[in-house]
Amino acid sequence: MLESLFQLAGPVQALCATLMTWALTSLGACVVFLLRKPNRNVMDAMLGLAGGVMVAASFWSLLSPSIDMAEELGMCPWSTALIGFMGGGFLLFWGDRAFTHFSQKREAAGKNGRSAGFKRCAMLVFSITLHNIPEGLAIGVAFGSLAYGLEGSTAVGAWMLAVGIGLQNLPEGMAVSLPLRREGLSPKKAFFCGQLSGIVEPIAAVLGAILVMHLQVCLPFLLAFAAGAMIYVVVEELIPESQTNENKDWMALFTLVGFSLMMCLDVALG
Repeated sequence: MLESLFQLAGPVQALCATLMTWALTSLGACVVFLLRKPNRNVMDAMLGLAGGVMVAASFWSLLSPSIDMAEELGMCPWSTALIGFMGGGFLLFWGDRAFTHFSQKREAAGKNGRSAGFKRCAMLVFSITLHNIPEGLAIGVAFGSLAYGLEGSTAVGAWMLAVGIGLQNLPEGMAVSLPLRREGLSPKKAFFCGQLSGIVEPIAAVLGAILVMHLQVCLPFLLAFAAGAMIYVVVEELIPESQTNENKDWMALFTLVGFSLMMCLDVALG
């Protein structure tokens, strides 16, 4: 009985930890309320910043842990990362083509609207949300391993992982909400979508804690898969769109700033 209760504590702790990470995502998304009348140059700079954040997160939060985890589990690191990375990229590629086909049919039917902007927003929200799923699973696996007493698992390590991912979610919430604000969404709607991208982490964490024995093998692939999806969005949408005005050099600089910010958080927080 006591053993069952102790194992139940794994999913409960994972849920509490990822509710904290979700709150930090929401805090990052709150930045849209500080921009009453968004300026085009400011919004393009924020788009470049978001691109830099996502590129850095793709490597330090996703690809690098995927390779390390694959080695620990006795898998082939490079093939696991390659298959997952290309899988995520191709998912967004075919999704992009499907959405373009859908938009063309709407235009032919006389329902033309802001389809390009909507597509960009949808891809951005989807890629960040997809990125948060394996992060939530990682937190769940950490707490589930603790509950099952697996070798190398500690409460401090599990909570530090959650705190680290939570602090990394601050710029990620901003990376979703600001581009949506740029596309004309109201601050409330942009904030709602920004915080919504983090809601999958508590769900994934509970699942990871319950299925810890089975999900460990899947995690390296899922991490790389999310990285491929994020890189596709950055290259296809964010960077090109941030370069549409005359201040391209400043937009590129903000991309470097976003990359540096996320890199420092990832490296400092492990």
